[in-house]
Amino acid sequence: MKPASKAYYLPEYYQPFLLFLGVWLIVSLIIGKYQLHKIKKPKDIYVYTLISNITITGIVTSLIYFNNLFSYSRLIVFGTIGLSTLLELLIGYVFSAYKFAQQLSEDKERHAKETKTKVFPPFVHEEFDKEKTRQKRLAQREFITQTKSKRLFNYLNRYVDVGDPHAVVFNTTKIANVETLADGYYNKMINLHRVNDIRRVNKFFETINERVPYGGLFIGCVETKNIRKKRMLGQYVFPLNWISYSFDVFFTRIIPKLWLTKRIYFFVTLGYERAIPHAEILGRLYSCGFELVNERYIYDELFFVVRKVKEPSYDHNPTYGPLISLRRYGKNGRLFKVYKLRTMHAYSEYLQDYVYEKFNLQEGGKFKNDFRVTTSGKIFRKFWLDETPMFINIIAGDMKLVGVRPLSRQYFELYSEELKEKRLKTKPGLIPPFYADMPKTLEEIMVSEMRYLEAHEKHPFITDVRYFFKAVWNILFKGARSK
Repeated sequence: MKPASKAYYLPEYYQPFLLFLGVWLIVSLIIGKYQLHKIKKPKDIYVYTLISNITITGIVTSLIYFNNLFSYSRLIVFGTIGLSTLLELLIGYVFSAYKFAQQLSEDKERHAKETKTKVFPPFVHEEFDKEKTRQKRLAQREFITQTKSKRLFNYLNRYVDVGDPHAVVFNTTKIANVETLADGYYNKMINLHRVNDIRRVNKFFETINERVPYGGLFIGCVETKNIRKKRMLGQYVFPLNWISYSFDVFFTRIIPKLWLTKRIYFFVTLGYERAIPHAEILGRLYSCGFELVNERYIYDELFFVVRKVKEPSYDHNPTYGPLISLRRYGKNGRLFKVYKLRTMHAYSEYLQDYVYEKFNLQEGGKFKNDFRVTTSGKIFRKFWLDETPMFINIIAGDMKLVGVRPLSRQYFELYSEELKEKRLKTKPGLIPPFYADMPKTLEEIMVSEMRYLEAHEKHPFITDVRYFFKAVWNILFKGARSK
């Protein structure tokens, strides 16, 4: 603002601004916009803000109209309200991301890890007319080859006799169609329709789980994120293909995950053509009580064969938000919430045992080729951006700057009893001794942590300072990185 403008606007708007401020505070307090302790859901923050500010706009407009105050600039009056509303919504989003950071409770983590196959009760097969079975097999074969391909039929034939009266093949996105099937009668179910077009994916899988007996198979298909990317980049020439793909990423992968736009997305698209990463679809299946038997890419789709091993977890709070909280062991064995930026696809927590069995730990004690990590997550991890929210834990007093990493129950159980006991005597830290000693194996990591903890018992402050500067040196000049 120019000096001349200040000389005019400040005296002119000083008193009206005080009145406006009074109206703003009174209405906000009456509606409860600032009573954050009463907020139960993320949307409550936005609803209270919008209701309050719309009411304020109505009152201010009425005051201007009935007092004939048309000399005041509408740009300044309503611009101030609009800008203030945007700032409050932004602050509300940050607050809700912190307050409602998705927490993996102990029950959820424990349920996610129970993936061992149960002892299945024997499935009683009835005797059926062989001719009817043969006719059904031929009819189903024609249906599958016409809907998909002969190659798919040959793949399915390895796991299912489609002529079996206890096998059913359908091509649907409707949960109601699955609900019509008799509970426990069909021990093999095949859906030829892509999961991408199912609006309530988990509810669909849960309904399948309710209908098949323990040990029963479910076979489905999905166009994964990578298949979708390859398809879209092949549709147009450069750079139109990348422009088209960028819009698709924004509309099908970012918009559906934001609270403010999620409902609009599903209202417009009805859930069709959703982009689903490989890790997310497997995580959803595991969360719904299945375990993977086999998977194969056939043409432009990924087909999966899964077996029912338990009841669904009925996860009503999937980890979609940008900020997540994880339960970790702290001092004296107390569990506390560690805040981090999301680096993995949704439902990845349900794949912990699957990844542990399928992939080996690499140097540094992390999973090798962990497909659950997103593209942005790899960047966040490389430059420690995912760990910046841990400063909240430092301010809260749950962590300190230098110390052993806070561990999950699964990783904690891998440690020796002596190291477990020493770990619980001190607070975990943001900068671990890992970056000072640069160990390569899990055994070397445990030796490194034991060395640090023994030194810390004797000289806490000097040890932390020494490890801090050594870690910073290795990070800056020796390329120590988190993978």
